[in-house]
Order: sequence, then structure tokens, then C-alpha cells
Amino acid sequence: MPAACESVLEDIEDIVSAEDLKPHDRQFVRKNVFPKVRKRNSQKNVQTDDEPPSDSIIPGVQKIWIRTWGCSHNNSDGEYMAGQLAAYGYKITDNSDEADLWLLNSCTVKNPAEDHFRNSIKKAQEGKKKVVLAGCVPQAQPRQEYLKGLSIIGVQQIDRVVEVVEETIKGHSVRLLGQKKDNGKRLGGARLDLPKIRKNPLIEIISINTGCLNACTYCKTKHARGDLASYPIEELVDRAKQSFQEGVCEIWLTSEDTGAYGRDIGTDLPTLLWKLVEVIPEGAMLRLGMTNPPYILEHLEEMAKILNHPRVYAFLHIPVQSASDSVLMDMKREYCVADFKQVVDFLKEKVPGITIATDIICGFPGETDEDFQETMKLVELYRFPSLFINQFYPRPGTPAAKMPQVPAAVKKQRTKDLSQLFHSYNPYDHKVGERQRVLVTEESFDSNYYVAHNPFYEQVLVPKDPLLMGKMVEVNIYEAGKHFMKGQPVSDARVHTASISRPLAKGEVSGLTEVSKRHFLLYYTGKSTAVQMGKELPRLKNIKHHLLFFTKLFLKKYVLITYLLKQVETLFRASKLIDG
Repeated sequence: MPAACESVLEDIEDIVSAEDLKPHDRQFVRKNVFPKVRKRNSQKNVQTDDEPPSDSIIPGVQKIWIRTWGCSHNNSDGEYMAGQLAAYGYKITDNSDEADLWLLNSCTVKNPAEDHFRNSIKKAQEGKKKVVLAGCVPQAQPRQEYLKGLSIIGVQQIDRVVEVVEETIKGHSVRLLGQKKDNGKRLGGARLDLPKIRKNPLIEIISINTGCLNACTYCKTKHARGDLASYPIEELVDRAKQSFQEGVCEIWLTSEDTGAYGRDIGTDLPTLLWKLVEVIPEGAMLRLGMTNPPYILEHLEEMAKILNHPRVYAFLHIPVQSASDSVLMDMKREYCVADFKQVVDFLKEKVPGITIATDIICGFPGETDEDFQETMKLVELYRFPSLFINQFYPRPGTPAAKMPQVPAAVKKQRTKDLSQLFHSYNPYDHKVGERQRVLVTEESFDSNYYVAHNPFYEQVLVPKDPLLMGKMVEVNIYEAGKHFMKGQPVSDARVHTASISRPLAKGEVSGLTEVSKRHFLLYYTGKSTAVQMGKELPRLKNIKHHLLFFTKLFLKKYVLITYLLKQVETLFRASKLIDG
């Protein structure tokens, strides 16, 4: 018989000899062996012995669609989660249909936002998509019926999003809802130097603290974000510096209450702001987020000085919610209408032209017609250029949900009346003809203009000239609307580039230096390998599954191993040169 190696082999199973039993013969020589009858399981998702385990799926290669609802703090969290997933190898897509997994980052402020969130979960499940839930809704109420069996990542656990996504893709349900602590003290959240993908490469959103000191009776966010926990000043300044090095020209400071910043770590908001303005380059701007009246009252003098700084927008969002002291008391807002007026009057006097934005809730439980008329008078008095009008929605688990409710028709009518008052005046008509300095940062919703903001953070639409994006320019105001002005760039004016370096491309991951990338990949790859091997090896049923598992694990780690070997080789050569 010729040697087996003399013929071309297509497969290892081709190595047989003439003496080997044929499959037909094997069946009849085993006469005393009785086959074991197995009951067929009707469930479709049950694996057979010949199928590879679900955990042999290679994570890090799938497409992920991220949807975020709510405030700028939530948007910042979404950017961080996108950055970490992209850094690990996942593709972030804008097309929900082509995505393998949906990451839904929720908001719990109002019922409609949660309804959209719930509907998106249903749609994902109908489309056979893997789902990971994030944000304030699952953090505040993780045991809701429609969240059962789904993976959840808590608002303080966003630095572990890769782990949660990886396990979800393998078919597991994971829930991480714990708090970040250091020696028993609650921290502001995940590290600020994590990779992120900015929705707008020119704008950096920095969360300076999480939670608040209040216990408003209508607020569900408190259940999710908890008590105040602030980031140290040096970490926030470092994040701002890094952002400017990556081409950012506008920074937004955000939190549930920026005015309360630092009270838990022995500092305050003005101290942080003075440190930040020291590192803002010429032409770049800082926008301060929402602050409640009680925590700004004691810093009015310093805040006025900061808001007059040329690199800080003269803009402040101070929610009043109601102009009735009795309603404010039921809300547990911890201030009266006189406090709010004191803040607004002082800032208007000391910061000429300042924009004051505010919020109002219509139809809070117990609000009378007289209470609502007080609110109407306040709006008529100040004619706020930016006013957020919200019909009251009782949120489950809040004290306000248990109070006697205002009839729905009354709430709706009050919301309509206040909206009509707001639209009865035009705050920018008197500015037509002015010459203003504006910073261009984004495109309008209708894609017909670029959007810029003047020093008072008033919206100015400018021609859609790519040369203007990210620039500080002077414009002549020629038209005004309810929410905007239109400006024409002045031909003889200097155009100033606000960014100190080239902005990142849209979708590019921020913060990925060689050192941080190496640390990030080592952390996740090492951790996931150990966890995966510890869990999977005992479960693998035969040698075929072992081979499949290690083959796929090797492929997953191959790129990292190659990268590390190159780094070692470089260091070795450098040490040789030094020794020589």
C-alpha cells in the first residue's frame, strides 16, 4: 500500500487505510451497544453537543447604536460610553437597523422621556437586537417589569460599559448599579480621563459633580443620581486642558446643580471657575450649567465677576419652577420667590446684558389659580429670553405623586396660557443693527445655517461657510426671531481661530494617547480573558469546543499581543543604545 503522505490530503479525515472499518461496518460490529434515547427539547435556544457555546462569540467586532435622552450630564455619559466601546474595537453606528446591540441611555425627568425609552426597548426586542440599558430610569427603578432580564449599567459604572456589552453579546444579563467610593466616601463618578466620542468635536461637556443636596418632592433624578459628590478641582482642570489640546473651543460645565459644587469636598464653585478660566485659550468660551437659587446666593459677588470674564458666557440657568411661595414649599425647593428675584436683579445690575434662563412647572399638586397668576406676573416682569415650560407629570415613587393632583385639563390650559405669554414678546428685536462677536460651533437643525453664540449665549445664525466653523468672528445683526438672530460676517473683521490645535474628526475617540490606549486595552483584555477562561473552561463539553474556544480567544488577543511585542522590541533597542 502506498504511504498515506504520497497523495494529496484535503482533510485530516482523509488519513485512512484499507484495514480501517468503514462507517457501514462499524454499525454492525456494535451489536451489543444500545443507543441512548434522548428527549428532544422543543426550545429553540437550547444548544446541542455539536453547537459551539454561545460564549465563544468574539466580542469587540460588533456594531453598536447608542441613543441618549435628557440633560447634558446624560449626554456626557453617552459620549464616554461610546468612546470606550470604540477604543475596544466596537463600531459605533448611526444606523440602528444595522446595529447588533442597542445601548439606550435614559432620562427619568418626565413621563414622555421614559415612554420613548420603553418603546425603544420593545422595538429592539422585536428586531432581535441585543440591549443594554443605561441612565437614570433603570438606576432609579431597576425592578420594573419591562426591564426584567435586560442588562443594566448604572450611572456611576459607565467605565465598565465594555464588560457589560461583552457579556450581553454573549447572551448573558448583567447589572452593575453600585456607587463609586474611595475609603467609604462617594465619588463623583467614573474617571474623567476615559476615552470618549464627542457628539460635537468642538464642544466638551464636563460633569463637575453628580447628585444634589435637595430633596424636591417631584424629582425622580435624585433617586438615580443620589446625594452630592464632586470631582476634585485638579481633575476638572486637567480634563479641560486635554479638551483644548484636542481642538475643543467651547466647554459646558454640567451637573444636577452646579451651584452646589464642592460643598462635599471643602471647596466651592467660584474657586473652580477661577482655576478653569486660567487655562481657557483666547477665543474659546466656557458655559456654566444650571444652578439652584440657594447655592448661588452666597457667591453673588464672585459669580458676577466670573460672568463678566471675556472667556465666560454671561449666561446662567436658574430654575424658579413657581412664583408662589406656598407651591415652592410643597416642592421643598428651599428658597422663596424673593431669593430668586434677588439673584436675578443683582446679576442683571452687575453683568449688563446677561441672559437668565429659567424653568417653570405648570399644575404642580395644590397649585391654585392665584398661585399660577403669580407665576405669570413673574414672567411678564422679567420677560425671560429662554423659558422652559413643563406640564407637571407625577413620577412614580416621588412624594408629589401621592399629593392631590390638579385636573389634567387645568394643567394643560395653564401650560398653554404661559406658552402664549412667552411667545407674546420678542427678546432680540432691539439688537438688530448691532455688531456682535460670535463663536461658531455647530450646524442648524434645518442644515441651512451655522449656529454661533454671542457673549450672552444668544443664538446667532450665520452663513454656512466651512471657513467659519470653530472660529470667533464679528457679524452684523440684520434679523431677529423669537429664539435667534441672524448675522452677516463683517468683511474687514479679523477671524480668530478659537482652537489651539486641529479638532478631532467627527466620531474620532478623544483621550487615546499611546499610553492611555495601552492601559485601556491591557485592563479590559486581561480582565476579560481571566473572567472568560475561569467561567468557560469548566463548561466546555469536548475537545472540539476547547479548540474552538482557544482559537477564537487567540484571534481576539492577537492584535494586542503584536502591539505589545513591538513596544517591548522598541524598549529593548533603546536600552541597547543607552548601554552602548
